[in-house]
Amino acid sequence: MFVKVCGLSTPESVREAVDSGADAIGFVLTASPRVVSPGQVSALLADVPDRVIPVGVFRHEPVADALAIARAAGLEWIQLHGSRTQADVATVHDAGMKLIRGVTMGAARSEIEDWGEDLLLIDSAVPGSGESWDYAAMAEVPELQGRRWLLAGGLDPANVAQASVAANAWGVDVSSGVEASRGVKDLAKIRAFVHAAKSDATV
Repeated sequence: MFVKVCGLSTPESVREAVDSGADAIGFVLTASPRVVSPGQVSALLADVPDRVIPVGVFRHEPVADALAIARAAGLEWIQLHGSRTQADVATVHDAGMKLIRGVTMGAARSEIEDWGEDLLLIDSAVPGSGESWDYAAMAEVPELQGRRWLLAGGLDPANVAQASVAANAWGVDVSSGVEASRGVKDLAKIRAFVHAAKSDATV
């Protein structure tokens, strides 16, 4: 199970995610209680091993702006939410970067189709809200069969194993589900989440 821990903003939270076995870590570079600056990201990446993928997360920024900010932060992966197009995906790849494209669970089937992104992320109807949803509804979506995609929204250490199996997800992404308060990560919850997500050998 591929695990991404998002919304990290301190050396301690980055270290905990890495040491716990997270495959990717996310840094929010858009307006949010979890926002960090490109300079902060650069500093936080200093001790991150090559096996872990650092990702810059954006919401409504134009692709060119997101790419420029990500480069300034020293990132090679970006995660784009909001209204996007297949041309946006091509732009990211033409720039030599990799893309996680985020959509919500109520997205049109055409938005769930493979646009050539490196990973697709399916979030709750209100991204970042921590609201859980009908994860099992994703298991039978034809456009997801055989693809690498991440389940997000409302996940926490207590439900991630069951939710990922129900959705037949390739990976999971968490932010608010491992927080002590909005924007403040709980190190014990990060550790518990990663271990719970990776403990199910059936996935």
